[in-house]
Parts: sequence; structure tokens; C-alpha cells
Amino acid sequence: MAIYSLENAQISISVDTFGAELRSLRKKATGTEYMWDAKPEYWKRTSPVLFPIVGSLNNGSYRYDGIEYPMSQHGFARDMEFALRQQTADELKFVLRADDGTKAKYPFDFELELGYRLDENNLIVSWKVTNHDSREMYFSIGGHPAFLCPIDGKGAQTDYKLSFDTDNKITAAIIGDGGTLSTRTKEYDLRDGMMDITGDLFDEDALIIEHDQAHKVALCDPDGQPYLTVRFDAPLFGLWSPAKKNAPFICIEPWYGRCDREMFEGDLSEREYGNTLAPSKSFYTEYTITV
Repeated sequence: MAIYSLENAQISISVDTFGAELRSLRKKATGTEYMWDAKPEYWKRTSPVLFPIVGSLNNGSYRYDGIEYPMSQHGFARDMEFALRQQTADELKFVLRADDGTKAKYPFDFELELGYRLDENNLIVSWKVTNHDSREMYFSIGGHPAFLCPIDGKGAQTDYKLSFDTDNKITAAIIGDGGTLSTRTKEYDLRDGMMDITGDLFDEDALIIEHDQAHKVALCDPDGQPYLTVRFDAPLFGLWSPAKKNAPFICIEPWYGRCDREMFEGDLSEREYGNTLAPSKSFYTEYTITV
């Protein structure tokens, strides 16, 4: 494991080769840290990548080509060592390649590249998945960055709000027992595009917001000012903080995939929001964190 750092005139970051995980994002003028520091009493991670699945599988396994493969929540990439591929003045790139160990759990010859690029006060996080196999590859990918809330010791979390690039109601799907998607949903009214962060907001686990309802989410301080914004093209995203722990962070998670529905019994190729990649082709996307 090793830590690599980058900085420009406005922000600095550090990234761990274990999981290619973003560990720190600071504003240089104030020294403000925006990332959760992975204290295990709340959550031992900071910003894991979710690959080759997002969320949980029904009964903890999936089927492909007539074979059943067990896999834990969010896949294995977050718990593997990546190699540094490239470092420039404003960008870091890390790569994970399939090996015999991964093929025992996920039988595809893949390559996963994570990139972190600085642009003024923006951090652009990129994912590139390449299929080196001779057959179509099926996968999901997502982010799970945890941002401090409250920030700089300012107020209580319930003094803060979430802001969206919509004035419509937000409808969230609810995770049920076993980590799979229930049939229940909840609606949240927005006032001027803002949602209250209540003490019980995450009591039933993550809020899963599907169907392109929003593509920009900001954390707003007690004065109503956004201090961190996440922009993405993903068709769905999660909002999460550990249930009933009053943890001092909130995750804003762009996803290309999600957990199975309750009682889902289909093949890997049939998972909702899954991605299909032809041989020798690549999937590329990115999201932006602005402070």
C-alpha cells in the first residue's frame, strides 16, 4: 500500500493504492478537510469504488452461464491493491487487472482504471472499464464518497440540508431485509430544491434515487450555502449515512447499477441498471466534486 498526493493552487488530495481510494480532499486556503477519515466506530472506509457490483445480491450470489458465484456487497475492487498507472502534475491514474483470484469470483478478463484529476476547485473522478475477454462482460460500478457533515465543527448535522438540481419531489426506493430492494418508496418534498437532513433520514439504510431524478447534489451549511457539490451523469445515486449512529458524514454516491430486487432470481446479464461491454471495448464515465 502507498499514498499518492496531488495539489494545485486551490485544493489537495491523497489517494491510497489499496482500493485506489480517495482519502483526503482539502481546500488549501482554509485547510478544510471534506472527506470522512474512516474511523471504524462509524465506518472504516472513506470513498470506496463499487465494482463489479453495486449493492447486495439476492442470497449473496449471482448466476452466470449456469454457474453460481458468491459475492459480498459492493464487490471486491475496494479491497484490492491497485497499481499506479500514471502521475502528472494534475492527475493520478490507478489500475486493477483481473487475475486468477478475481476470476474465481467474477469470470471475466477485465481492467479497471480509476482516475483523479484536479481542475481549479474541482476534483474529477473517472472510471474506465475495459473488457479483455472474448465474450460480452456484465458489470456495475459506483462511487461511495463520504463527506463531512457537519463541516468545520459548524452546527449539528440536522442544521444542514441537501440541495438538488430539481424542484420536484424526490422519490427514494427503500432497501429491505438482506440488503435487497423492497417494493416500498418514500417521497421527500423539496423547498427551493432543498431537503432537510433529519435525524431519522437514514434509519432504513440508504436512499436509492433512480430514474435520472437529479444529476447534481450539494451539501449546504446551516446558512443554506453549498460547501460541496457532486455532479454526475449516472442514472441513479444513493444517499447514505450509518443508520441510527449520528455519524458525522453523508455519502453522495453516483451509481451505474444497484442492489437486486427482493426475490430476484435472474442471470447476471439481467440485473437492473447493469452494463454490457463487448469484447475489446471500454466503458468510461466520470463525476465531479466541487468545493
